[in-house]
Amino acid sequence: MTDPADPFAQQARTGDGPPPGCPAHAGAVSLTGLDFQQTPSELYRTMRREHGPVAPVLLDGGVPAWLVLGYTELSYVTSHDELFARDSRRWNQWENIPSDWPLLPYVGYQPSVLFAEGDEHRRRAGVITDALEGVDQFELANECLLIADDLIARFAGSGQAELMSDYVHPLLMRAVVQMCGMPATGEDTRRLVDDLRISLDAAEGEDPVAGYNRVGERLRQLVKEKRTAPGPDVTSRMVMHPAGLSDEEIVQDLISVISAGEQPTSNWVCNTLRLLLTDERFAVNVSGGRLSVGEALNEVLWLDTPTQNFIGRWAVRDVQLGGRQIREGDCLVLGLAAANTDPQIWPEGHVGAENAAHLSFSNGEHRCPYPAPLLADVMARTAVETLLERLPDLVLSVEPEELVWRPSIWMRGLMELPVQFTPVVQ
Repeated sequence: MTDPADPFAQQARTGDGPPPGCPAHAGAVSLTGLDFQQTPSELYRTMRREHGPVAPVLLDGGVPAWLVLGYTELSYVTSHDELFARDSRRWNQWENIPSDWPLLPYVGYQPSVLFAEGDEHRRRAGVITDALEGVDQFELANECLLIADDLIARFAGSGQAELMSDYVHPLLMRAVVQMCGMPATGEDTRRLVDDLRISLDAAEGEDPVAGYNRVGERLRQLVKEKRTAPGPDVTSRMVMHPAGLSDEEIVQDLISVISAGEQPTSNWVCNTLRLLLTDERFAVNVSGGRLSVGEALNEVLWLDTPTQNFIGRWAVRDVQLGGRQIREGDCLVLGLAAANTDPQIWPEGHVGAENAAHLSFSNGEHRCPYPAPLLADVMARTAVETLLERLPDLVLSVEPEELVWRPSIWMRGLMELPVQFTPVVQ
């Protein structure tokens, strides 16, 4: 039996997988497997060639959906909430979704800003915007610098490091949770971020639903603490906001703020460092110029965007999109990475980073609320620049083709980024 306390229990059925005869699109492509993990850009090109700007796909367990690959089509979907809405309870596949479905934590409806619509979404997003606007960008940059120096000092004398575990994730973890009013270090904080990772792309033997629920439990405790003793942090500003959000509303929205702040920004830093360490266009200039770091950060948002797909939107009624007949209740996966490299916006196959019209922060009313992209840029830029300034002869310890990407439908980032450099005597 499903647990009645489980927030997803009323949406998903029990069982080990979709029942026999679960509907699927003809020629649908599975968004899993090694090809998707290592070279998704090639898969997107093939799908676009064979299916056009909207392709039939299968999610985990053979669950059918549509992947929106086209830049124009994705912009249209995210700009027309009256046709493609965020409340996932509209999905026509819930009877085929098992209670332990790995994508359930971020697809199953929750009373959060992610699934809110209309006036309710504007109310919730307004609270987040006001809370984030209270973050001083100069103070945030300085905090990131201090954290970066502390982390670098721990491995600088060894001449080698695995940057994802030694630097990138700890830096962003400490910066984001500190911004939200949690201790920057400690076992409690470490478990929170690890559970966020599990909820997004669980390894074998890990339970993403349980991980997500543990995150909620810790944040309920945090909100309770801030009700009693508010401070100069994002959580306290949400608690004291005149909109009067309930504790549970704040918890759900904090999950969105923290998960969007730590995981994608970590991958943004990771993918930028990989580009700087492997692309000869940057190798000559990176140690001496901030401009090249900025160019690399922006290029990554076009070519290796940290959130490559987002689930999603649900059709309010039958509608045509990209030559496809979308049925009421169908799920549309926002193919942010595919749309950013759409050849319709990059003639002759040339993809550049000359502007910021990418869709990496989504689009429309449900895009990342201002000033979240600015704060992410502050954290990412500080992380990259500080590392390169402290360790100017940083190089990869392995061949670029040996790097392994995360097996995630959502995130685009490396499992590990091993480097070496001249040891620095402290």
